[in-house]
Amino acid sequence: MPLPTTRPLASTPPSCKICGGTTALYGTVDFNKSCEEQRGMRLPPAGVPVHYYRCAACEFMFTDALDDWSAEEFRAHIYNDDYHAVDPDYRSHRPGENARMVANYWVELKRELRVLDFGGGNDAFCAALRGKGFATAVTYDPLAADYARRPEGKFDLVTCFETLEHLPDPAAGIATIVECAADPGLILYSTLLQPYDLATCGVAWWYVAPRNGHVSIFSQQALTAAWEKHGYKTVPVQPNMHFAFRKLPPYLAQLQTLADNYGRKEAAAA
Repeated sequence: MPLPTTRPLASTPPSCKICGGTTALYGTVDFNKSCEEQRGMRLPPAGVPVHYYRCAACEFMFTDALDDWSAEEFRAHIYNDDYHAVDPDYRSHRPGENARMVANYWVELKRELRVLDFGGGNDAFCAALRGKGFATAVTYDPLAADYARRPEGKFDLVTCFETLEHLPDPAAGIATIVECAADPGLILYSTLLQPYDLATCGVAWWYVAPRNGHVSIFSQQALTAAWEKHGYKTVPVQPNMHFAFRKLPPYLAQLQTLADNYGRKEAAAA
């Protein structure tokens, strides 16, 4: 399947996908720009420009270049057999580390805690949790053919690791995540926020990587606004790890301590 031609540069920039605000062109990169360029690996140019816009209000940065792609096109041109070359941690390292983190928090609840991993792709994270004795750990990924069917029921813990940046329609994606979560329940997710020096590095920043499927790059303002639409609060627990909730259930309350500690460290460093 040939690489589709992405959307041309619009005479009027698209509205912000998070807040509907006014955006402006922030920069253009080749489709084959990947995260591995930070480690010296460069793919040959694809010759397909991808334009990124940034919102003047919430500072969300995004491209609409892939908005019209089908799931089959994503599987053919991004999440294909070569994807591991631009995300070598995807296959086992990152899922394994994340499973260890979740097990460290809640291994005592492994029989009753219902876990859903949204965007898990290859099921490695959930397989690792099941290997640790978690009775219910299932993957849901609309772009992965084997896991594209939404599981039934609500889940106490919904995880979403390195996925929000892959969503061409982040508002719809977050709405789906929320629909899967029990109330009360917890959403534990990771995504890297725009750096303080984005004005200097612009779209040269390594995380702006269409070959990885990175089409939605959040600021803290945009992230907060996206979850607030559903009555959720989002709180960082590490530089790229966050959790979102309406009300924390008692068995997840220890995460509030982690968030408080992180907040104190951030305040002290400011």
